[in-house]
Amino acid sequence: MKQYWSSLISIVFGLALVMPVPVFAKVHEYQLDNGLKVLVKEDSRAPVVVSQVWYKVGSSYEHDGITGVSHALEHMMFKGTEKFPTGEFSRIISENGGRDNAFTGPDYTTYFQTLEASRLEISFQLESDRMRNLLLPADEFLKEIEVVKEERRWRTEDNPTSFLYETTKATAFQTSPYRYPVIGWMQDLDNMTIEDLGGWYKKYYAPNNATVVVVGDVKPDEVFALAKKYFGPLPKGEPISIKVLEEVEQQGAKRVKVKRPAELPSLIMMYKTPVVKPGTVDQTEWDWEPYALEVLSGILDGGDSARFASRLVRGSEVAAAASAGYQMASRLDNVFSVSGTPSKDKTIKDLEDAFRKELVDMQTNLVSDEELQRVKAQVVSADVYEKDSVFFQAYIIGVLETIGLSWQLADKYVERIKAVTAEQVMAVAKKYLVEDRLTIAELDPLPLGAKKPRRAPTGGSRAH
Repeated sequence: MKQYWSSLISIVFGLALVMPVPVFAKVHEYQLDNGLKVLVKEDSRAPVVVSQVWYKVGSSYEHDGITGVSHALEHMMFKGTEKFPTGEFSRIISENGGRDNAFTGPDYTTYFQTLEASRLEISFQLESDRMRNLLLPADEFLKEIEVVKEERRWRTEDNPTSFLYETTKATAFQTSPYRYPVIGWMQDLDNMTIEDLGGWYKKYYAPNNATVVVVGDVKPDEVFALAKKYFGPLPKGEPISIKVLEEVEQQGAKRVKVKRPAELPSLIMMYKTPVVKPGTVDQTEWDWEPYALEVLSGILDGGDSARFASRLVRGSEVAAAASAGYQMASRLDNVFSVSGTPSKDKTIKDLEDAFRKELVDMQTNLVSDEELQRVKAQVVSADVYEKDSVFFQAYIIGVLETIGLSWQLADKYVERIKAVTAEQVMAVAKKYLVEDRLTIAELDPLPLGAKKPRRAPTGGSRAH
């Protein structure tokens, strides 16, 4: 259950070590008078450009009663303006040989296009128009919200592993908005109105709450000139004040059992952990704990020679599958998780005991230098040749900026991972992988019966 940022940033920094042009050699930063930030990275290895618009809003900005509104609005962003009616956005991008899509996360909503480099202006023209001029037709909303609900059924309610993960997060977090699923709770989707989306759009979709990231075969000053032309005239929105809802201190381990039709049982053990904090880019004494947790995750689950694969899957054969994941970059503190499926003749308790034994080992014995070096090498070289993409470069820049860090932090990642010691790995294991931070979730499979798998939803705007 590796998390997106951990794996993607490893890919990007792997590229940085082998490519003749460093991935983050130079990012040009601009800001328009209306507050829009523009970040441009020139990469002329191919005549393409990726343009992304990042809005500082996602499911962690929501509250009870309107969960899923950020994702629903993402769908409606393709339903047209007066200038470009429903369907025109994607048709124009496709007509110009490009691809477009969008995604919503806990901390952001992002829209992107990949185009031949000379067509960047088309992207800016379309994105700037829908930033402030979306129509939100009620009839389109009534159709699209049904697509979203079907997406929830398909991705979560009919997927026992996804349902278990959603339940684990909702159990682990008591006050943090990370307890909300990005897709939203079905009850909230049933009661959602077009007015909910309109208010959300008016509040958060403004240039002073957005960042435009452009990476590709472009000249930074020319990109900035285009941004001024298309985004510059847009009025800024009202200042946004967000209350930071920190998670309350947990008082003992939590345990939940989920019964769903499934072929196999599953187990998730989720520990609350810190993430990289703002203000650590240029500090000499930076916060090393998130980087040590990142290395710890790699030691447990970093390929065939990692501990879970070698000890639990092949060694004791207690697990049919076992993984670990840590999310080190998010707006609020997040989680470190281990998860797996027991082997045919083993139980959930057997698997939990095996996981606990491995974690105790991390807390009481220093990892070997060989393990440490293996993980550090993987961090900077994984999937180098397969993942050479301007999209990932733009993605990392956008994530870091939108969650309140800085794109400059990306340049520090490799050196900070390399600086992690065995003693630091043991220290974070002792401090954070403890009962008072733990939530355990078990999937107890019910008979599948004659229920047929649900097909992917059709008729919607996007494939997320």
